[in-house]
Amino acid sequence: MSATILEVRSSPHLHGSLSVDRIMRHVVYSLLPIAAYSVWHFGSSVAALLTLTTASCVFAEHAACRLSRKSTTVNDYSAAITGLLLGLTLPPGFPLWMALVGSLIAILPGKLLFGGLGTNVFNPALVGRAFLQAAFPVAITTYTPGLIASRFTGFIPTTWTMPLMKPPSIAAWIAQVRVDGFTGATPLVLNKFDHLYSDPWPMFWGQRAGSSGEIPGFLILLCGAYLVVRRIMDWRITVSMLAGAMATAEAFHLVDPAIYPDPLFMLFTGGLLFGAVFMATDPVASPVTPRGMWLYGLLMGVLTILIRNLGGLAEGVMYAILLGNALSPLIDKLTPPRPYGARRGAI
Repeated sequence: MSATILEVRSSPHLHGSLSVDRIMRHVVYSLLPIAAYSVWHFGSSVAALLTLTTASCVFAEHAACRLSRKSTTVNDYSAAITGLLLGLTLPPGFPLWMALVGSLIAILPGKLLFGGLGTNVFNPALVGRAFLQAAFPVAITTYTPGLIASRFTGFIPTTWTMPLMKPPSIAAWIAQVRVDGFTGATPLVLNKFDHLYSDPWPMFWGQRAGSSGEIPGFLILLCGAYLVVRRIMDWRITVSMLAGAMATAEAFHLVDPAIYPDPLFMLFTGGLLFGAVFMATDPVASPVTPRGMWLYGLLMGVLTILIRNLGGLAEGVMYAILLGNALSPLIDKLTPPRPYGARRGAI
């Protein structure tokens, strides 16, 4: 008579078919249309910018792994995503040497200092951009027009600015390429400091100044939908962040419509859509509980509008997401899931 063998194993008992590298690869796929649109819109300078940030992040992570005598981790695509995200949040004519510095900051202290993928507290790309915002405030707020006829046969002059050298005059270049009516300011800046309102719908289709990857709102939403369909991105964070931003913007607009623009303007300007879809949803730096995701997104949406309307900066998405990252562990503790079989209100 044969004995029955009972195997007892620890969790997890169910295993998904998606691995880390497959998840990250789909995120790269979702970013490629936005990168292609940005290159088409701004030309050679953005192609060089995205190539540099991506290659720099990958090389920095590979070199750090080798120096620490560990196996390289670049095969999980996370470094490539960090480079793409960082490049897409920078102005089209951002000097390449500054972008290189930001890439190193994003990977080394922003990611590897915390232990690498899965242990970073903040979104690495935003860490790199926050450093660049503090170190080079003029360069990171210098924007250029798109769809220039010569955008594929030349570069935006500031692209090749050398360290410690004064950048060429953007105003003179704009006059040379014959772009009429371009002020070099984004709609957010024009609204905050000059109280000039812009129609939100043309901005939704990419007809505005801004960072390399933040302008095609329609494309950002389509690429985000791809990630949701693939079950790679949790839609609750994006929806709650946009809802929190629009509700807060509507409250300000009702108080004083002459100063505070309507919610659609706030939604389609700046980096709100890009941040809500690709930055706030970082699975490492965001909460894991369902209720926590709703609270997390709402908090970041509210903070974005508060910074925009009451702060000294025209944009607030980056700081709102970084603050949300910092509060993510606390939000998880405050919103534990209900144990299976427990009554509502048991915890």
